[in-house]
Amino acid sequence: MPSENVDGSENVDGSENADGTETLTDPPRVTTIGAAAVDEWYAVSNLPEPDGGAYASEVETAPGGVGANVAVGLDRLGRDVGLVSRVGDDEYGRLARSWLAETGVDGSRIEVGDDPTTRSVILSAPDGERAIVTAGESVRELRLDSATLESVVGSEVVFLTAYAPDRVARSVLDRVLDAPEADRPALVFDLSGPVTELAGRGTEPETVHGYLHHADLFVAGGVAAPAYFGGREAAVDRLAAVRTPSVGPAVLTHGADGMTVIADGETTRVDAFEVDVVDTTGAGDAFLAGLIDRWLLTERDSAEERSDEALVDAVRFAAAVAAINCTERFTQTGLPTREEVRAFLAERGVDLR
Repeated sequence: MPSENVDGSENVDGSENADGTETLTDPPRVTTIGAAAVDEWYAVSNLPEPDGGAYASEVETAPGGVGANVAVGLDRLGRDVGLVSRVGDDEYGRLARSWLAETGVDGSRIEVGDDPTTRSVILSAPDGERAIVTAGESVRELRLDSATLESVVGSEVVFLTAYAPDRVARSVLDRVLDAPEADRPALVFDLSGPVTELAGRGTEPETVHGYLHHADLFVAGGVAAPAYFGGREAAVDRLAAVRTPSVGPAVLTHGADGMTVIADGETTRVDAFEVDVVDTTGAGDAFLAGLIDRWLLTERDSAEERSDEALVDAVRFAAAVAAINCTERFTQTGLPTREEVRAFLAERGVDLR
């Protein structure tokens, strides 16, 4: 059966195979897999301690979800990108789909199911720091049929967040590794949550291990990496041992403390940009969009061989995307265009090749 697009229309671009499944044609250049969620944002007086409280001076609703955030970030940078996700047939799901319909993101592979749409309550403190609680089963029930899986691996770049269900992450990894090397898309994996938070919800440690050894780009945040590897220094040591010349680089993000780039067994620290922070929600997703754009897409468009200097430049570009994002409320409304990133870098005297 044809799938339903984000605007409610049917996708009629596919053809039916002999087994009755549909073949989706013309996959986007980048496919992201993850939630298209609704963020319920509370501007609180403070992040409460256990048994403590806080006062919310403002409450607003905004689009979110790691998969959608990265997709919209790439779209804002002018890239051809599609999202594979699942929402519920409810008010939140309709909101998420309507927001995406206003972007250039291909939403034809977003399923609509009976489970409640994934949504997050975000407590945002005056200094921009936040706490997040997520509910809703829709993304946990995501499955990839054969046509969608073939479309996914037909893209040049595939991005997965660790919040993707384990069966989805495993099926993508297995399918990519089964493909001839010349036909494989570049795999980007984001270890976006600590192991305890992912248990029973997202990608399991064994599958994370597979991406650790096979992803063309492995990114982990300041909370997730120590939780998975047993500490910040242990994360650097482990990644340095794995990311050899035959395996793509890894990047550890440390918020305002910058980033650690790990490639060919070597590590490089890159500073973050100082900005007046309004909201840090989605900064990591903005960083991922910038890094995919600059490292995997821009470099693929170039005839030059990728170098360590080009990787550091890509991380600086991505850091600029994240910094700009932190100066606005909500994730997707603060995602910059390419021109805005160039202007930001020029104002700071940063000249990327």
